[in-house]
Amino acid sequence: MFLFQLPEVVLYHIMSYLEYKSLSRLSQVCKTIYHFANRDAVWRKIAKEFINTGITRQGADVYPHIPLKDRVKVSQNWCHGICRKEVMLKWRINLLPWIQLDGDVLYLSQAADIGAYHLRPDTGKLQRSPMALFSGHLEDVCRFAVTDTHLVSGGSDGKILVHHRRNGFSMEYSGHNQEVNCLDCRGGLIVSGSRDRTARIWTFSSNCPRDTIPMNDRVWSVAISPTQSSFVTGTACCANFSPLRIWDVERCELLCCLGSEFRRGAGVLDIVYESPVQLLTCGYDTYIRSWDLRLSPRKCVMEWEEPHDSALYCIQTDGNHMIASGSSYYGVIRTWDKRQTRCLEMFQLSSAVSSPVYCLRFNTSHLYAALATALHSLDFKQGPRPRR
Repeated sequence: MFLFQLPEVVLYHIMSYLEYKSLSRLSQVCKTIYHFANRDAVWRKIAKEFINTGITRQGADVYPHIPLKDRVKVSQNWCHGICRKEVMLKWRINLLPWIQLDGDVLYLSQAADIGAYHLRPDTGKLQRSPMALFSGHLEDVCRFAVTDTHLVSGGSDGKILVHHRRNGFSMEYSGHNQEVNCLDCRGGLIVSGSRDRTARIWTFSSNCPRDTIPMNDRVWSVAISPTQSSFVTGTACCANFSPLRIWDVERCELLCCLGSEFRRGAGVLDIVYESPVQLLTCGYDTYIRSWDLRLSPRKCVMEWEEPHDSALYCIQTDGNHMIASGSSYYGVIRTWDKRQTRCLEMFQLSSAVSSPVYCLRFNTSHLYAALATALHSLDFKQGPRPRR
């Protein structure tokens, strides 16, 4: 009996034992095997073990429109740091830009405005002019969040603006007494944190805060749980309590503090939820930490140290094995495999003038990073440019 005459269930079972190279070689045997072996169902088990393939730890597929075999191939470049560096946009003055990635649209804040740029599907490059521009702040935008229907921004002027992405309508919220350092938005719920030492909860139905929580410290980062029942705040760690605290959304009560060994000044600059019970944090003390809320809150379950003792401004995760971090000097980005303690690869985006990586976002093929004077990209579908 020929291999392709076996029932499909049996073929799937046989191919589930093959690793990446063996499965690629098998697909070259004949056209029948080639078409069968290119199915996503065949590659799913392999893709879950590779970094940044779009398969999350829970098994969800973030990019179902891209064949899994192609994503596994690009994942090899992520593992070995094979990419093409490009400067997408430049500006003349130093800014504190922030970016968000929503499918094929990249949102970039520059001073008081936020531009929405379409990404070309073949190259991942930006179109020259933004397809939409969101404005209204009197001073620089510090942070913004993007949902399916709205863009919510907080600025140095203390204001919070809620923009409707489709009809252009915007609403101004009363905001904070000082700059809004951070905010997050999920399902009509907004949580903001400020230098005025408060965290505030808002809804789309009112431009006044639903609740205000005194934090007794500057708030650098916030993140709403995927369940929307709680949120985490990260503060400057200048007071005598943990900079990481979890709050109940409805009662505005402190649920717990995370960690017990933060040194003074070890402020938390970024927080990312991976699931309702798992989150990642980073900040001034040079560590990325993974927390499991089902276990003791006093100690993280895993930590990774930035080897050059630089503060970590931002992190992003693929929802499975990979973390990308942006440091405070010379635009250094590192990729990490959570199954290892050392970083996978390091990319330096700025050499002449030092700049932090203020924000980074990635998909399966590209990583975008915002520095003080430029927006950079790393293209992992393409190798480095040949030297002349």
